[in-house]
Amino acid sequence: MAELPELMVLSKQMNDKLKSKEFGLVDVVQEKCLNIGADDFQRQIRGKTVKKVYIKGKWIFFELSDDYHLLLNLGMGADVLYYKSSEDFMEEYQCRFHFTDDSGFTCKFWWFGHVELIRDNELGKHKPTKNIAISPFDSDFTLDYFRKICKGRSQIKNLMLNQKKIGGIGNGYIHDILFKSKIHPQKPVDSLEPSQIDNLFENMIENLKFSLNKKGLAYEKDFYGENGGFTKDLFLVAYKEGEKCPDCFKTIEKIKTGSTSSYICPQCQKL
Repeated sequence: MAELPELMVLSKQMNDKLKSKEFGLVDVVQEKCLNIGADDFQRQIRGKTVKKVYIKGKWIFFELSDDYHLLLNLGMGADVLYYKSSEDFMEEYQCRFHFTDDSGFTCKFWWFGHVELIRDNELGKHKPTKNIAISPFDSDFTLDYFRKICKGRSQIKNLMLNQKKIGGIGNGYIHDILFKSKIHPQKPVDSLEPSQIDNLFENMIENLKFSLNKKGLAYEKDFYGENGGFTKDLFLVAYKEGEKCPDCFKTIEKIKTGSTSSYICPQCQKL
């Protein structure tokens, strides 16, 4: 599942490649991934141009002409792939967006993907995105901001996965972020020392930027079909159940944390 680094790579490539292109044909194979009927969707988006592509949390936003936005959510994973001409696109997809210059891109969702066309004046009422918080890559995501949201009795992992607090982080990167900070995922936020919060902030930014520089996870594709460079061996404890902790050599465990699982070192991350 694509998270902040992968979505940042994808959205930047889309912004660079698609800006000023005009939508022509839109081929919808699976109508249920749309927020409106396929006929209305195709009619409304045709002729609009791409002004800017950016991300908000785990959503990709296309700012379009005529005061519209196209919103794309990859769900549990997707291949979103660019093609140069109508002879080159992948044959399997739920949606295909074709531009008037004969280029385009396809969306092949693995599970639960969404494509929504919304007027700009309706964005503030769009329930899935209206309350998404800023991401660790935003300039306003400062240490002071992080300190302010680190309050209450909730478990630290739950807080960091809460998209209303921190946009874009999912269950992929959080294991190593917490391990580097020597914090158990079920630790109550209000039990953390100020120095632990500061250290957690630094490790979060460092971990996500490292992955961004690697162009994301190795099993995720970018806009041109290239896999990222963050391979499994670069994880510290994540997805390494039964292996040795890189710091103390205790056995890494997989534990249940609410609706998700977590990989931890029981020695380095004591509850």
